Amino acid sequence: MLNFIKTIARDAGALIVRERSSFTSDFKANSELVTSADLSADRFICAAIRARFPDHIILAEESAPDISRLHKTDRPVWIIDPIDGTVNYAHGHYQVAISIAYVEDGDIHSGVVYNPFLDELFSAQREVGAWLNDEPVRVGGQTDLRRCLIATGFPYAKDNLAPLIRRLALILENCADVRRLGSAALDICWVAMGRLDGYYETLSVWDFAAAQLIAREAGATCGHFQEVPAGVNPVFHNENILIANPVLFPQLRKLLQAADV
Repeated sequence: MLNFIKTIARDAGALIVRERSSFTSDFKANSELVTSADLSADRFICAAIRARFPDHIILAEESAPDISRLHKTDRPVWIIDPIDGTVNYAHGHYQVAISIAYVEDGDIHSGVVYNPFLDELFSAQREVGAWLNDEPVRVGGQTDLRRCLIATGFPYAKDNLAPLIRRLALILENCADVRRLGSAALDICWVAMGRLDGYYETLSVWDFAAAQLIAREAGATCGHFQEVPAGVNPVFHNENILIANPVLFPQLRKLLQAADV
């Protein structure tokens, strides 16, 4: 299964690289950028999965997914972001990834995050391990919050920025620095292999599903800095996500919670 996901991720990556010079763009909900390359990659990945697994459920960002199906089925589910970092893609930046996660029985079993511009393919298999281009990766060992490099992001909707600014201020006051790189999937993978020390944000499930597995398998603690609502599977809860090594995680959680007091 993991080899199959790697193959379609690489093929979709080649597709979006080819379309880089000729894509068109539009906006969803008047605020979120979408390009013709997003739609092409979405169609390509979905078609490849359906050809091999016609009975599986597919939740792909650009295909108007019904997210409730993730919690109401016993069939395998695929969670896909055809381009994570669309704004980067449209502006000629290289922090862009294809994210594909395979879910069984309410847990993520396989995941791939592929940056075709740098040819970096992150992958993981549940309870087996995590890799970058087939080399094992491990979360970084930094334990001093003051030396930490933390990543985050910001929503398209700008109607409730105050709590985000409070959290950012506390992180800046207590950590070494902050990065905002524009691809949540790659940010989380960079935590998994030590380029970053921590990551927090509220996301959509296709932004983090595959990367979360990669981080967990690399030894990171993946959770939330606020309580997960009762009855919600924490694996797929998209709000207040926090990922760091096991020593930093409680320190960052306490810091982010203090911003919301």
